[in-house]
Amino acid sequence: MQDSSAVPSFYLYGESHRAAAPGFVHAEALDDRSRPSDWTIRPHAHRELAQLIFISKGGGDMRAEARTLRFQAPSLLVVPAGLVHGFTWVAETAGVVITMASTYLAGLTARDADASALFANAASLALPPGAAASLQRHTRDLMRELGWSAPGHKTAVDAAMLAILLAGIRACAQAGAPAPRAGHYAGLVARLRARIEERFRLREPVPAYAAALGVSVTALGNACTRIAGAAPGTLLDERAMLEARRALLYSNLSVAEIGYALGFADPGHFSRFFTRHAGQSPRAFRAAAQ
Repeated sequence: MQDSSAVPSFYLYGESHRAAAPGFVHAEALDDRSRPSDWTIRPHAHRELAQLIFISKGGGDMRAEARTLRFQAPSLLVVPAGLVHGFTWVAETAGVVITMASTYLAGLTARDADASALFANAASLALPPGAAASLQRHTRDLMRELGWSAPGHKTAVDAAMLAILLAGIRACAQAGAPAPRAGHYAGLVARLRARIEERFRLREPVPAYAAALGVSVTALGNACTRIAGAAPGTLLDERAMLEARRALLYSNLSVAEIGYALGFADPGHFSRFFTRHAGQSPRAFRAAAQ
C-alpha cells in the first residue's frame, strides 16, 4: 500500500533513513545544511530521532504538521520524533541542530516528567538573554565533546544534554506551558499510544485495544482521562486525523485513496469523519492550505 503521507523520512536531513543507534547524539551548525538548501528545509520526518534547535541569530518559520510556528533569536525549537516539519530560515540564521535517538532521549528523561513532557509537542520557545548565553555555552560544550573521545566522554555528553534540556524546561515554564501530568496510569497510556501508532490504520475499536493491553475498557478510559485528558477513542481519532491532514497537505492522493489507506472502506464515511473533526471537508481543508 502506498504511504498516505508521502513525506520523506530521513536520518539526518537529506540522508537515507536507517535505524538509529541507541546512544546516537549529533550536533552541527544550523547553516551546514540550510545554506546549501537556500535557507529552506522542505517538510520531512525522522522516525526515530528527536531534535532541539538552538537559534542564536536570525529567525524564520517552522512548519510543524499543519501548524506554522514563527521564531526569532534567541530561541529553542523542539521537534519530537516522527513529526513532519520543515523550515524557512531568514538568510544567515545561525545556531546549532542537536539530533538524538528516541531511545537515548527516553533514558535521559526517565527520571524527570518535566523533561519528557518537553517533547510532547513541537514548540518554539523564546529564551531570555541569560538562558541564551548559558545555552550557547552548553551547545559549544556538547559539540566539543562529540568531536573527541576523552575520558568520561559519555558522561560529558549526557551532562551537556541535561543542561540543554533544563534550559528548554525553564523556557517552557516561563512561557506558561501547562505542567506535565504524571501518575499511576502513565505507563498504560504510553503503551496505548505505542499500539495506536502501530495499528491505527486498522480502525480497531477501543475494546480490542483494551484486551490487547490486558485491562478493562473502564480502566483504560480512566487512565486516558487522567493522563491524556481524553477518552481512548479520542486518541485513536486524533492519530487518524493527524495522518489524514499529513496526506492532504503533502501528497497528491485523492480523498478516497487517503480514506482507504487509513482503513475506511467507504470514502463517504471518511469524508464525514474528517468533517466532523476538522469542521470542514477534506477537499476544503486541502484547498485552504494551497
